[in-house]
Amino acid sequence: MAASKRRIWGWMAFDWAGQPFYTLGLTFIFGPYFAATAMEYYLGSGMDADAADAQAQWIWFLGQLFAGLLIALTAPFLGTFADNSGRKIPWIAFFSVVYVAAAWSLWGLLPDGTGLILSLVIFYVGFFAAESALNFVNAILPSLGNDKEVGRISGSGAALGYWGGVVSLVIMLALFVEDPATGLTRLGNPPLFGLDGTMLEGTRAVGPFIAIWFAIFMVPFFLFVRDEKQTTRQKTQVSAVWRDLKTTLANVVKRKSLLNFLLASMFYRDALNAIYAAGGVYAKLVLKWSTIEIGIYGIVAAIAAAIVTWLGGKADQRFGPKPVIRVCVWLLLVVSVFIVGMSRESLFGIPLEEGSRLPDYIFYVCGAVIGGAGGAVYAASRSMMVRHTDIARPAESFGLFALSGKATAFLAPGLIAGFTIATGSTQLGYLPLIFLFLIGLILLRWVNKDGDRAVWSASQQLSPS
Repeated sequence: MAASKRRIWGWMAFDWAGQPFYTLGLTFIFGPYFAATAMEYYLGSGMDADAADAQAQWIWFLGQLFAGLLIALTAPFLGTFADNSGRKIPWIAFFSVVYVAAAWSLWGLLPDGTGLILSLVIFYVGFFAAESALNFVNAILPSLGNDKEVGRISGSGAALGYWGGVVSLVIMLALFVEDPATGLTRLGNPPLFGLDGTMLEGTRAVGPFIAIWFAIFMVPFFLFVRDEKQTTRQKTQVSAVWRDLKTTLANVVKRKSLLNFLLASMFYRDALNAIYAAGGVYAKLVLKWSTIEIGIYGIVAAIAAAIVTWLGGKADQRFGPKPVIRVCVWLLLVVSVFIVGMSRESLFGIPLEEGSRLPDYIFYVCGAVIGGAGGAVYAASRSMMVRHTDIARPAESFGLFALSGKATAFLAPGLIAGFTIATGSTQLGYLPLIFLFLIGLILLRWVNKDGDRAVWSASQQLSPS
């Protein structure tokens, strides 16, 4: 039965509601603010500038590492439990409450470094909640249309989310985020609601802003999206859930296309998550951009993401998700090469004139590519997962998808932290991203462009009970 338009629009509302956590929190506002605050804090503790930059970078990625591991360990189990119980909406509601509380609490990070580590922990608790809710929302996607339709729906939903990121970022830059030197916003006004610009209260308001935005725009989701009725309900005891999960994991090994897709996405999505988390931090620590400059860069990236993700959904509907994924991963690999080879003073070892703006222009282009290719590969990847999903157990399948995206969550952040420490260079710390994207591309060769759901279902029906 075709899903109603209200249900589809309600489902897409989650992307619009949740995107500011990534756009404003992870990449363009809170992430750079955290990096700058940490850098100043470590400078004040006696470190030199390069060591303070490196320390600020690796603790940020350390937080991402632990959050990713927690998601990897819990997502498949929670997905199996949700499928057995037939209920996803209560889980989404629970993680939404955690999300809002964590986002609101980011206000507590002061410019002098007070609350630094606590805020890092709180941010990644919110990140865990956002990703966990997303897994259950993604599990609803197979019920919204057939294989061709879900590619368009996934792309349109992701594109709508990126437009939400654009709008929220413009609002923050125009009305809240201040220049530390003047305490005024880009429009030349003090931050809204009488916030004290000298204490960076406009920038710190990003947490409450994310929380309020999510609470308001999740209303259509909870109004129009309901759990599908189950004729039979399976056991939800821990032992039964664990037994079902072990069976599913054993079956993955027998499915060549699914196994290679999960492995490929494990590497390229790990690198993509790292490059998302790195964007604003790199601009702050390597290019020495202000938060407002990073915000403008974010608008460019988010607009590119919205447009290219929508076009990617159209391409997915016409050609299938695999070609879209391959093209996007190649583009992200090229961007990684530029990130590694570029600094304020040189480009691939070639010295630049003092004050040259070339690195800034290149990074704007990189931001557009990261936004566009990253958005399209995300939407196409969940569309490809639908082609490998057991329709009777979608939350479990997308739990495995989350596992593949987070099982090596320690890898990119850990390698970046390790390379940063070993080389003492912020930009050389990103060298591992190139290899992770390459591994993902190689593994995609063994992924069936049409998935394996139909073949696997048929073989299960023919196998003796």
